[in-house]
Amino acid sequence: MKKQSPVTLDFDSVKIAAAQHHNPFSVLGRHPKASKIHVRLYMPYAETVHFSHNNVAILRIDGTDFFEYIAKKGELPPHYRISWLDKDGVKHEGYDPYDFGVQLPEFDLHLFGEGKHWHVYQKLGAHLHTADGIQGVLFAVWAPNAGRVSVVGDFNRWDGRCHPMRSLGGGGVWELFIPELDAGDFYKFELLNRASGEVLVKTDPYGQQFENRPKTAAVVVGKNTYTWQDSVWMKARAEHDWLHQPMSIYEVHLGSWKRDKQGHFLNYRDIAVQLAEYVKNLGFTHIELLPITEHPLDDSWGYQTTGYFAPTSRFGNADDFRYFIDYFHQHNIGVILDWVPAHFPKDNFALARFDGSALYEHEDPRKGEHRDWGTLIYNFGRNEVKNFLLASAVFWLEEFHLDGLRVDAVASMLYLDYSREANDWIPNCYGGNENLEAIDFLRELNTITHQQQPGTVIMAEESTSWPQVTRPTWAGGLGFSMKWNMGWMHDVLKYMQEDPIHRQYHHDQLTFGMLYAFSENFTLPFSHDEVVHGKGSLLNKMKGDEWQRFANLRLLYTFMFAYPGKKLLFMGCEFGQGTEWNFHKALDWYVLEYPHHSGLQTLVKDLNQLYKTEPALHRHDFEQRGFEWIDCHDVQQSILCFQRIHGQSRIIIVLNFTPVIRENYRIGVPDKGVYREIFNSDSSYYAGSNIGNGVVETEDEPWMNQNYSLTLTLPPLGAIILKI
Repeated sequence: MKKQSPVTLDFDSVKIAAAQHHNPFSVLGRHPKASKIHVRLYMPYAETVHFSHNNVAILRIDGTDFFEYIAKKGELPPHYRISWLDKDGVKHEGYDPYDFGVQLPEFDLHLFGEGKHWHVYQKLGAHLHTADGIQGVLFAVWAPNAGRVSVVGDFNRWDGRCHPMRSLGGGGVWELFIPELDAGDFYKFELLNRASGEVLVKTDPYGQQFENRPKTAAVVVGKNTYTWQDSVWMKARAEHDWLHQPMSIYEVHLGSWKRDKQGHFLNYRDIAVQLAEYVKNLGFTHIELLPITEHPLDDSWGYQTTGYFAPTSRFGNADDFRYFIDYFHQHNIGVILDWVPAHFPKDNFALARFDGSALYEHEDPRKGEHRDWGTLIYNFGRNEVKNFLLASAVFWLEEFHLDGLRVDAVASMLYLDYSREANDWIPNCYGGNENLEAIDFLRELNTITHQQQPGTVIMAEESTSWPQVTRPTWAGGLGFSMKWNMGWMHDVLKYMQEDPIHRQYHHDQLTFGMLYAFSENFTLPFSHDEVVHGKGSLLNKMKGDEWQRFANLRLLYTFMFAYPGKKLLFMGCEFGQGTEWNFHKALDWYVLEYPHHSGLQTLVKDLNQLYKTEPALHRHDFEQRGFEWIDCHDVQQSILCFQRIHGQSRIIIVLNFTPVIRENYRIGVPDKGVYREIFNSDSSYYAGSNIGNGVVETEDEPWMNQNYSLTLTLPPLGAIILKI
């Protein structure tokens, strides 16, 4: 074939060579010109290039890494393959990515721009894709302030010149279909900031799998072929009346619940079998996972997320995590995920200044940065950012069958001046401190998730008195299913840390919570936050000698299970781990060899069973009609007495917060008859002193505004539960 004459590069080709072109398809690939077809390739590592179908050479443009061929019409197949020899003498072959048209539908881009594409994770990111019968991977990313975006990976020596993407217009989305790539390929995006010229290498915001830390590349995932076995659970969940059913949650950090003999993490599948058996035996209805969304730093426990669509690779791949959830569902245990839309880390490889601009965050640090945590705040007013987070929520509930999300740090989202100095925040358009965009986001989050996945629950960790957190959005509320009762938790723990002789002066800390107990749908949490950062374990918060500390903890747990609200207990607290939680190692399981610890674990098991089987203890957790004080005024003796109610069924709870046995203690009861002690936290089964009552018959003496009364013996630092 006659050698073609050297061609002087035009402006667009110069920009391609400099990796600065926003639309490489205007230069590369096939282009009809008059009666000919011009094919141009840019291949910086190629020595020679040929068409595969006829072995015809595609000639280098002298002095450049461009290769060009001028073909007659009809000479080329619908999509041509090329083979090339690289500068190391290695032969390669494949289709030209720049010989394919636009792959992303306009409708998807439109929905995303409006912030209404709940399944945008199926479009953005990296997905196995077939174009014109040819298989490969379709890459797409949102980066509106980039002058150029490229896909980089092992397949192109991580060189951004090799696979620049096409801009799809003003919406800021870029795409590129690379034929014959497959699941398992590592990749990132290389971005050129349009204004500054800065080159950034970022991992995929929509990546669904990542390398294990400290590496940060995203991994192309295969088609989801996992076969779920939880259809019975999912059908029941959609019709589940969670408001009136028991919910007792075991909060777990997967990296430190258990480890193997070498101290390494367990796989999701191994943890599933061991953890489900343990949780089911103790009677918890749900587990709640500290964030397993991908994160670079173990020390953050997952709360500084970089992969909002990927289970962390520490414990396996996505199908391993699906198995984990599936296994729990098959054993009738729900799974809730701690999810973090309040902030994200500043790591250079992730979302921070993604395209060189404050894309996901705010430019002004008074709105865009959490000073306390050193993290960035999402710009909830930007449609594409809001869509990113909403799609993440839908993704976990739909793709992984999760039963709910616990939304972390909601208070930090609601207030513009959250944990800020007076001159370090910007008021909203009305001059107030409410983050109006975040409020709209939270309402939309709760509306969408409840519509898309009925039966799932969205719980707020919200530590202020913000009104109507769990009330419907149409009534002006935020629409959450439940809210953590942080006030109750702080008051009760503060009370339990008082010496019993002084508790009479702090009695209101036990009773104050009932003034607002039914203003929201509350969960009562003793969470991981209470056993870290020098706070000590729950056991070591209790006063007294060893026996008294365990008695206090048994009393505290009985109070929680008897009090209105759903329950949450962090791992290790159920058996009284003595040391503060250390996420670097497994829990101190050996302590279960000692009676006090094993007795406490048995108490939690029995409390779960009692809570689930007695409708009065759970049916009206969120309603005033399910609770009534019998006596909340015995300050001097530090005793509380109340009843839980469902229809004609009444459960009587009496709690003695001093280490003194109270004999002949009279309480009022509503019904005449014989009352049976169905639970006693001081039982010898729990390593208590076994002070109790058995059965007690009412006396016809009105007491405490009740028609009848009982004379009881109250165990020291103990609680008893009675039923007629």
